[in-house]
Amino acid sequence: MHERAYYTYLEFQKRYSAHTITAYRNDIEQFVFYLKSSFDINDVLTVTHVHIRSWIVHLMQNKITPRSINRKLSCLNSLYKFLIRRKIVKVNPLRKVQGPKESKRLPSYVKQSNLEKLFQEINFTENFAGVRDKAILYTLYATGLRRAELISLTTSSFDFESRQLKVLGKRNKERIIPYGEALAEMLITYREEKHKAFPQNDSPSFFVTNKGQTLYPKFVYNLVSKHLSRVTTVSQRSPHTLRHSFATHLSNSGADLNSIKELLGHSSLTATQIYTHNSIEKLKEVYRKAHPKAKEN
Repeated sequence: MHERAYYTYLEFQKRYSAHTITAYRNDIEQFVFYLKSSFDINDVLTVTHVHIRSWIVHLMQNKITPRSINRKLSCLNSLYKFLIRRKIVKVNPLRKVQGPKESKRLPSYVKQSNLEKLFQEINFTENFAGVRDKAILYTLYATGLRRAELISLTTSSFDFESRQLKVLGKRNKERIIPYGEALAEMLITYREEKHKAFPQNDSPSFFVTNKGQTLYPKFVYNLVSKHLSRVTTVSQRSPHTLRHSFATHLSNSGADLNSIKELLGHSSLTATQIYTHNSIEKLKEVYRKAHPKAKEN
């Protein structure tokens, strides 16, 4: 009951996306299931820090990463803050709980040379699906869009004359992203192929499946993973990998952090700063290979 009110709050007041709400619901339902199976507790209102610490141990024993555990704890913390504001509970049980330490992990990205090979040397089929796949890949890399943002694009999202893209990101935050001539030509070609393939299609979605329907998350993931595997061996080959590549290549080329932040739609510089670490690692690699003193034992 209380959880249902919380999900409504996330949807209509916090205006979280359906994807984010589903993730929150999954984490909370996992916790509720653990309470029932381990302590025969059916109500989150009776939870103490002891139960949450026990859950953390359970998750770690099941090889859940510290990052995932901390995300789940953040979700619970948000729930109890909501309950406190509604005066349903008086104390947040997470105040005595500390999550596991996370090792710093640099975002996975694809080398610029590999992406140039993908778009310039790799052959895509000349039918609708091939034109669409290449346009999707190029859009993700050239604009840094999130997967959900790509799926939500409509024809009105594009200003083809000014080469600008209007995106509605997290928490309904709108941003404008410029794009270049290469993507502009690719999008126009795709639009023409889409009209040929589905002349009667009145779907507002710009990118569609082979059946002319709105894209869905797994479709986009599989598409990106399939084509990135043609040019790279990095373990992460998801749409977010192209977003990381977009930001990393901008940083490596000297773009200032604030500009990258605005293009990505981050709310603060903290999330954007991680891309400077990739730039530093690149400089270290150049130094190790080129400086004579770096080569000495």
